[in-house]
Amino acid sequence: MSQVEKKAGLLRRTSSSKKPLKEKVVLMYDEIFAKEDPAKNNPRFWDELFLMKVNLEYLESKLESVDGEEVQRIQDNINSLFHHCVQALGEEHQIKVVNALQTLCALFRGVHQKNKSASGFDIINMLMGFDKAEQRMKDLMERLDSLLCGDGSESLKSLCLKLLLCLVTVTDNISQNTILEYVMINSIFEAILQILSDVSSRGQHGYDAVVLLALLVNYRKYESVNPYIVKLSIVDDEPTLDVSMLQYKDKEEENQGGFFSTLTSMVGSMFIADADEKLSVQTNEAILLALYEAVHLNRNFITVLAQSHPEMDIPTTPTTPTPTTPTTPLGTTPPSLDMMNNPELPLDPNLQTSNLLITFLKYASIVMQDTKDEHRLNSARLCLIILTCIAEDQYADAFLHDDNMNFRVNLHRMPMRHRKKAVDKNIPSRPLVCASTNLLRHHSLCFLCRRCVQIIHKLLCYQKKCRIRLHYTWRELWSALINLLKFLLSNETTLLAKHNIFQLALLVVNLFNMFITYGDTFLPTSNSYDELYYEIVRMHQVFDNLYCMVLRVSTNTGQWKEAASKVTHALVNVRAIVNHFNPKIESYAAVNHISQLSEEQVLEVVRSNYDTLTLKLQDGLDQFERYSEQPKEAAFFKELVRSISLNVRKNVSLNTLSQDVLLKEFSTIS
Repeated sequence: MSQVEKKAGLLRRTSSSKKPLKEKVVLMYDEIFAKEDPAKNNPRFWDELFLMKVNLEYLESKLESVDGEEVQRIQDNINSLFHHCVQALGEEHQIKVVNALQTLCALFRGVHQKNKSASGFDIINMLMGFDKAEQRMKDLMERLDSLLCGDGSESLKSLCLKLLLCLVTVTDNISQNTILEYVMINSIFEAILQILSDVSSRGQHGYDAVVLLALLVNYRKYESVNPYIVKLSIVDDEPTLDVSMLQYKDKEEENQGGFFSTLTSMVGSMFIADADEKLSVQTNEAILLALYEAVHLNRNFITVLAQSHPEMDIPTTPTTPTPTTPTTPLGTTPPSLDMMNNPELPLDPNLQTSNLLITFLKYASIVMQDTKDEHRLNSARLCLIILTCIAEDQYADAFLHDDNMNFRVNLHRMPMRHRKKAVDKNIPSRPLVCASTNLLRHHSLCFLCRRCVQIIHKLLCYQKKCRIRLHYTWRELWSALINLLKFLLSNETTLLAKHNIFQLALLVVNLFNMFITYGDTFLPTSNSYDELYYEIVRMHQVFDNLYCMVLRVSTNTGQWKEAASKVTHALVNVRAIVNHFNPKIESYAAVNHISQLSEEQVLEVVRSNYDTLTLKLQDGLDQFERYSEQPKEAAFFKELVRSISLNVRKNVSLNTLSQDVLLKEFSTIS
């Protein structure tokens, strides 16, 4: 008896001398894997097959056990099985449709598992015959589209999405999955949007639909025109925008929406609050990837990000989410229903409003607390890339800085060792750019810090351009930037082994140059400008040490010579300020016989000596390189999509919807 037969499909032994009996469906599978056409002696073979409960394990293992010569021998039968599966999807008998969907999934998985090293064309040929593949896949996609858009069972729609997720993730690298060319040609984009536009379907299938779309958007995105990218980039999602504008006035209107509103709700659901009100977070790379694609590709989504609405709970995840276990990798499962109903902080319920940006900033603040885990690091990096895209959008910048749109945002910070983390219930209501800047200044991981500093720079460029005087405690930002420089100086040797720290140091120094050169256009008061000079003079030792380091490196030959030289030149105004004011402060102390000056006394010296300070005009401080995914981030997204694809493959199981439950449901219908 073969190993396959031992593994599945045996019913029982009637006696010690008799072979075990096989299920009828297993016997029929064996006929398919024989050389002759199974319908030759039984014209009703295919009709009968799809009335039988599918034995997924046996069918997949049988496909995996077929060797090279057998493939050629049974290819016609495999092609025929695929063809009849597609035909069965058009049957009125729902049990046939269920069994056909499950059989197709087994075919896709089994053939790919067996032929990992085979070319995509060979796999297509084995599954459906290369000469007929275009028509077969056209028929398949049309029937799946019909099932997804029809008024039929939600269970069938779920199975269709599971099948599509199975198809998309059968290869580790989705861009090497040649079958997806047919999914590009026969787009199901509109079907996905229709699912996401209906509140009932969205509640049950929203997660799978969004993840499927995020993966399809990443198929060969740099190599050819991807229709899913094109279509996503032009979605206007008007029902969602209308609902947002109307402030969710009507319950019936709440049920409208689409891809954007679904994403809004899903991102908002990635918080978990336990009984002790301690917040943790589940990283969900697939949903973050979908959010990124929406923000990156479609400017219309920025309007949804920014629209305010009263606090409310909008259930959008599956009613029967994939159960997780302690061994389930992070970022693989949809948010659970419990995670959906996480309200804002208990501030004034009559005044507090929310939007996706607030939720996103809070989520990012938690993810960025601990980036030792690979999934959290990926999520943190993706959050910053999303913030980069937001910071480059004029509409988003206008909203972030709007003094008439104020919000209380409780960002989460790592607790200090000597004290517990406290929740600040007296958070001021301010424009969202304040919360964004707070988030960015709290994180000094070198790998992510460059992105944080770049985003702050982009926000400052907007403030300078529009002459926005933001009432923000800028000293906290300056202090954080100086501490970052201290961190780089203290860890020079270790960090240089992995990072170009001079690039980051240049960004930080140029932020100070931005304040020095253009601060009079966006700092709230003249006192703020005085405080900037005070901080530079007070912490002059850090800038002196930085200058010594970059001078040392730039005067020696080595790979960092040019990068260090740029920092040397960038420090010219900072050093001019230090060298100008320090002697005057010392002179003031000596003349007045004061051993240690107070802050106000130092500020007095600063205010009295501006006239004699000479600074050099530096060009390009208010210019920045706009974000481009390719080539700088292409490798990151390639690995991220691979990771998501592997995790989806592990969790996509047609047994999520029990076969017995399905068959019982459709038996009562039929």
